[in-house]
Amino acid sequence: MKTDRPYARIIVTKKGARWLETGHPWVYGTDVSGAMGSGGEGIPFSGMAGAPFPEDRLPNGSVVDVCAENGKYYGSGFYSAKSRITVRILSRNANDRFDEAFWKRRVKYAVDYRRTVMGADFPACRLIFGEADGFPGLTVDLFRDLLSAEVLSYGMEQVKGLVYRLVVEELEAGGTPVRGLYERNEGGIRALEGLPAEKGWYPLPGKALPESPVTVIRENGISYYTDVENGQKTGFFLDQKYNRRAVRDIARGKHVLDCFTHTGSFALNAAAGGAASVTAVDISAGAIEMAERNAALNGLSGQVRFVKADVFDYLTELAAEGRHPYDLVILDPPAFTKSRKTAGQAERGYKEINMKAMRLLPRGGFLATASCSHFMPHERFLGMLREAARDAGVELRMAEARQQAKDHPVLLNVPETDYLKFYILQVV
Repeated sequence: MKTDRPYARIIVTKKGARWLETGHPWVYGTDVSGAMGSGGEGIPFSGMAGAPFPEDRLPNGSVVDVCAENGKYYGSGFYSAKSRITVRILSRNANDRFDEAFWKRRVKYAVDYRRTVMGADFPACRLIFGEADGFPGLTVDLFRDLLSAEVLSYGMEQVKGLVYRLVVEELEAGGTPVRGLYERNEGGIRALEGLPAEKGWYPLPGKALPESPVTVIRENGISYYTDVENGQKTGFFLDQKYNRRAVRDIARGKHVLDCFTHTGSFALNAAAGGAASVTAVDISAGAIEMAERNAALNGLSGQVRFVKADVFDYLTELAAEGRHPYDLVILDPPAFTKSRKTAGQAERGYKEINMKAMRLLPRGGFLATASCSHFMPHERFLGMLREAARDAGVELRMAEARQQAKDHPVLLNVPETDYLKFYILQVV
């Protein structure tokens, strides 16, 4: 490794080097053995989590090179002083310089990819999907004329203003006007990075702050009010876009139960697909209100019945009646786990709710079921479904196995990017 580079160097252990050779872009603190300044001088290393190096020698959020103990270069990335992920790799090209031209290229790659794979769906899509696009810890969603963003890494927080400006410039150069950008920096991960939780409009150069955080998007021929300030996550769950379409394709003539309906998206797709009846359930009064507004927006109010209830309780009550009122049940719950520690508890929750749904379905009925947690991998989720079917006394066959939409691309060497499981199953 050359010694004339302008960046300090993080030195990784042999174990850390083997991990990086798999292509994963994260360097964990437990795999760090020391650091050197850009001139080759040593930097004191405490080996302690939370403050491994002196701030005046290695500033939080700075770009560093990552090298093995023998000097082999593994990439350059953002250093985080407080996170257990000490470095998030940005590039493995030693010729890269992390200036405006670098970020402009990255933004163009990300937007061009969406324009290519999303086609007519581009006006409502995820523009930047963190590590999958080379922007560690950054999410940017496009909702017609509004952007919604979330920043979860200290280094990205330092350059976000530049990236936001470049995103707007790239969109508007391609004919997509942007009214404003709303930040949803509320995730608990920010605290682990030493960042405050906050939300609000981000001032874009030359643009007044929008008067309203609500816009209308169109997906699969259905329109939705989307609130970037108050909607869940960044405003709307874009990742289920084509899974909703898959449900729509099989809904004709069926009596449909949509659980955890949120904005009503699965329910409205089923109704638009010609379902005989649709019941949509959510425990949130605000979600039900928004779903009802979306139904009215599409002229589907008379075709969907909305119920405010706890889904677990609702399914239990239906089972107690001993009837089979539905022949298509949709389960799209929020993530039951956000850590490996609670994955077992989450698996039990998934099993319970899927078993309840299976017992409601007649022979020939369909179950569309999802999990949005990457801590519940495909194999484990499928194993849970097999156990639930056994305990429910039913046999299932797979109609479709799906995942997140193409605007949420999966990096094969980064399992964390492969998070959404979606299966359509039939009781036989």
